[in-house]
Amino acid sequence: MCVSLSVLLGCSCCSTVDETLENVSRGLASRMKKEKSPWAAGRVGDIDFIGTSKTRGKFVRVRSNTDPVQIYQMLTEEWGLAPPHLVVSLVGGDELAQMKPWLRDTLRKGLVKAAQSTGAWILTNGLRFGITKHLGQAVRDHSLASTSSKVRVVAIGVTPWNMIHNREALLTSNYNKVDEPTAYKPQDLPHGSVYSLDSHHSHFVLVEEDPNRPGATSEMRVKLLKHISLQRTGYGGAGSFEIPVLCLLVHGEPKILKRMYKGIGNSTPWLILAGSGGVADILVTLMNRGCWDMDSVHELLLDTFPNAHHSTDISNWVKLIQKILDHGHLLTVHDPEQESSELDTVILKALVKACKSQSQEAQDFLDELKLAVAWNRVDIAKSDIFNGDVEWKACDLEEVMMDALINDKPDFVRLFVDNGVNLGEFLTYGRLQELYWSVSEKSLFHNLLLKKYEEKQLLLGAARTPGPPGHHPPETGERKPRFTLYEVAKVLKDFLHDSCKGFYQKIPTEKPAKGRLFHSQKNLPELEQRCEHPWRDLFLWAVLQNRQQMANYFWAMGPEAVAAALAGCKILKEMARLESEAESARSMKEAKYEQFALDVFGECYSNSEDRAYALLVRRTHCWSKSTVLNLATEADAKSFFAHDGVQALLTKIWWGAMTTDTSISKLVVSFFCPPLIWTNLIKFSEEEFDNRNNREECVELDSLDTEKALLMTDDDDPLDSSSGDPAAQSCASVWWRYLIRRWRRFWNAPVTVFLGNVIMYFAFLFLFTYVLLLDFRPPPPLGPGAPEIMLYFWVFTLVLEEIRQSFFTDEEMNILKKFKLYVEDNWNKSDMVAISLFVIGVSCR
Repeated sequence: MCVSLSVLLGCSCCSTVDETLENVSRGLASRMKKEKSPWAAGRVGDIDFIGTSKTRGKFVRVRSNTDPVQIYQMLTEEWGLAPPHLVVSLVGGDELAQMKPWLRDTLRKGLVKAAQSTGAWILTNGLRFGITKHLGQAVRDHSLASTSSKVRVVAIGVTPWNMIHNREALLTSNYNKVDEPTAYKPQDLPHGSVYSLDSHHSHFVLVEEDPNRPGATSEMRVKLLKHISLQRTGYGGAGSFEIPVLCLLVHGEPKILKRMYKGIGNSTPWLILAGSGGVADILVTLMNRGCWDMDSVHELLLDTFPNAHHSTDISNWVKLIQKILDHGHLLTVHDPEQESSELDTVILKALVKACKSQSQEAQDFLDELKLAVAWNRVDIAKSDIFNGDVEWKACDLEEVMMDALINDKPDFVRLFVDNGVNLGEFLTYGRLQELYWSVSEKSLFHNLLLKKYEEKQLLLGAARTPGPPGHHPPETGERKPRFTLYEVAKVLKDFLHDSCKGFYQKIPTEKPAKGRLFHSQKNLPELEQRCEHPWRDLFLWAVLQNRQQMANYFWAMGPEAVAAALAGCKILKEMARLESEAESARSMKEAKYEQFALDVFGECYSNSEDRAYALLVRRTHCWSKSTVLNLATEADAKSFFAHDGVQALLTKIWWGAMTTDTSISKLVVSFFCPPLIWTNLIKFSEEEFDNRNNREECVELDSLDTEKALLMTDDDDPLDSSSGDPAAQSCASVWWRYLIRRWRRFWNAPVTVFLGNVIMYFAFLFLFTYVLLLDFRPPPPLGPGAPEIMLYFWVFTLVLEEIRQSFFTDEEMNILKKFKLYVEDNWNKSDMVAISLFVIGVSCR
């Protein structure tokens, strides 16, 4: 075992076999710890920094010719680091013992903040001196100020082994206790050849350089950056874009130029910090001049580095600077004293600039666009990507559109829609199903979907041929269930009832068998089929996850805004009742969809009362032919019902064709004396004639249903629709039509129906009391009497009504579920108890 890792660990006592880090990436490191191999301590393990700041890091010691592929695998697989969304390599600054205040702020408020917000890695030399020491202090300050343990800055040191102070402690300590971390005490040392490791870095790659190859650590760092830039990462699922790599140049000695040129050869962008001195200021000066000659570069080098007198070195530096400046598209200057932009903004602009210089094709900008989505920088996407230089097609934006939806980036969704994404063509049932797959496992909605999924699995299991006793189907492991639109429709059914009937179903070609559930797996639409109502479907998807900003955008863009707002109000009220997490429940309760519905309807009502009335009672296309009043009733929208326009319509419907100022006394008198209907005692509205003259204005609002609901008219009445010349019609036919019309309008009015129900209720009580107290006859043949038989028949009609309410409904579900739904209503429970007691009483009779 000791022999097999000689090259990986760079151990002089076990260097007979040339084997790389591949074994470690396959899990060999963990096995070696268990076997307690003597070489493991001090070469792969943890390091405890002792002193004022007690921190722990991880380290591995490698040779300079180790494959960077294996180092990256060690970082991500063995040490569990998430693949970064950005890698920033800090170059230069080793000579900065005293740092300027603005440069310290750039590190603390700029680089560290940008790394935290973008999920970036920061690569340094890992030593406690120069700018790396100040960066470590900035990382420490950030970790102390952060309230979340999950939010941390990953600082990785790629450190030359021969520059580490007290490196023997990493070799000799804890040989026999490989599971224990190595103790290391960092110290502040004067400028020299060795320095302590910085205790605020979390991971170290310690490189043992070949004495015959000075600077091999820098070469390894360049190769590691190149390898990382070829990897792909993502957010919210599988990898989707190449990891961007950027080098940040601060100050810098002339020896940096060779490393910088090699990085540019790998197409790595460089961000130069103006005002930091050294090579950085030389490059900034020459870039600002635009044109220059070799003599001026020579003078700048001598002025900046007066100790450099060797002409050969200076000539080589001048040539390197010339080659570097030839790749100006990879160089970006940032002056923190003159610019107010955040560093993450500058970094992203530098990456976009490097891409723009190479191509103007939309496909070549996708990685930068995905990076902007990952960082949620819609401002940069607008100014640098969607600025008219690149012609974007809808198909180019489909992948990033899915990323923006899954990762809850409403601003990007709006941007993509504005720049060519047609939701009608983009959203298929397959993509909608993928969106539901991305639901967080910790959310209430995921639990509801899982419950419906398990119910479906039980039904499918019961439908299969049962096995022998004690037989159980094989376990599928911990694989995450793939929900279908079947489960989604079931959850929506629990919330919206009839208002979502038929969601995510095929149009039936034949009538389903009686008692069979129509909405089954076979009835799901084809996944390649485009969604019929994409705005509604995405609105529901966002509401069910309580993504209010996203839902607000889809609501504002979608049709039937009042109905959609009330549907969202109903869903969130139900979910707030089920939500166990207080913060989520409070957020759901604070959603303002009822107020949205009220505002939109109020605006409509102020423009046209008649059309606002039609809006309330028309059948919606997106919500299973439900009306706004139906949805408001389901949502228990008290504020909506309190609106003057809604109240006016309800009053109008309540009185039917009668005028709303009819007194109750006149109604009661006409009820008991029907001939008074044809007198002037009851006034009827004649608005139907005006409405019929303007029928064409309301065609788009389902005018036939609207007029019937508003005015309680019967346009299909053969007496009203008789053709012919009115002058040729006899006076008798006009008179009969008048009598029938008035009779029907009076008795069909809801207020009359309600009055009749109240009167009949008291009549039933009177009959019941009369039978019990005055006409309770003995059993046959002496009884029962006519009043008692009438009472039995009356109760029998009530039983038939309850049966109709429970079983003969439009619900497409089995009988047991219909009955369960019927029993859940408290009024139905009271009716059942009363009828049961009556039946018991009759039985005892």
